Amino acid sequence: MPRYPLHAASGTGLSFDFQRKTIRLARYGCANRPFYHIVVQPTVLEQRQPPIEQLGTFDPMANQYNERLVSLNLERIQYWLGQGNVSLSKSMKQLLGLSGFLPISPVTYINAWRSRRKTEEEEKKAALKKNEDSQKAEQSN
Repeated sequence: MPRYPLHAASGTGLSFDFQRKTIRLARYGCANRPFYHIVVQPTVLEQRQPPIEQLGTFDPMANQYNERLVSLNLERIQYWLGQGNVSLSKSMKQLLGLSGFLPISPVTYINAWRSRRKTEEEEKKAALKKNEDSQKAEQSN
């Protein structure tokens, strides 16, 4: 990650009205332990610029209570969305939908349906295997 005069998490505060901006997740942490800062950053594909402001954090790894922790500054998110030249990344749309700030994304419903279907199939396979094992045990007696 390039060195900036200020730590990128604090944000530089430098913003120009004509620039298109996006609210996105900026990855921090180690290789096997991701941690994300929710930041406002200029949408410039040619060069990566430091974030303007940090709006929250997201820890995707489940803790001891099987919770994924999210911290959002909803007032500042609402401010930036009200500016008009700010877009949301796909992951942020899903995250804000799950938090109740925006309507739930259709992708969230699709993912929930797929995971529910996968667990049902795994349960059916486990039941069939258990049934086959019990039949084998009865035949051997």
